[in-house]
Amino acid sequence: MDAKTPSESRTTMTDLVLPSETNPLNNLFGGELLARMDRAASIAARRHSRRITVTASVNHVAFNRAIPLGSVVTVEAAVSRAFKSSMEIYLDVWIEDRESGKRTKANEAIYTFVAVDETGRPVAVPPLNPETELEQERFEAALRRKQLSLVLAGKMKPNDATELKALFTDK
Repeated sequence: MDAKTPSESRTTMTDLVLPSETNPLNNLFGGELLARMDRAASIAARRHSRRITVTASVNHVAFNRAIPLGSVVTVEAAVSRAFKSSMEIYLDVWIEDRESGKRTKANEAIYTFVAVDETGRPVAVPPLNPETELEQERFEAALRRKQLSLVLAGKMKPNDATELKALFTDK
């Protein structure tokens, strides 16, 4: 299976924040943003694997900035690392100033998707070949995040988490 690059999975979704999608403070509901991110991540995972993909976990979400009514919101998603059948998808959320057009990062998230066959069984996905410095940083960090998740879930012994141990050893 040939490796793919993050740019091959990159997905960009842009939309407006409508009144029915806002809370009493006239900001986008967090759940609405999660749904938008899930859709973008799903498309990115499908582009990478060319298989049916399902959300396995939402590993991290940071609601750093409120997104007001009427905002132009852009969700950018790309595969940051591929494992055997799972893919980590890194998402950046941007809001655009309506006057200047300047974009500001509002939120970010990390989702994990699994590629499956028609019966729902996991299937192998292509490896990922990061190209930029940011893609390489996200690629390397993904293994640490996966090991931490496995240790916390009791599915990996801490001593086997080599990437995590490397963070705490003197070089």
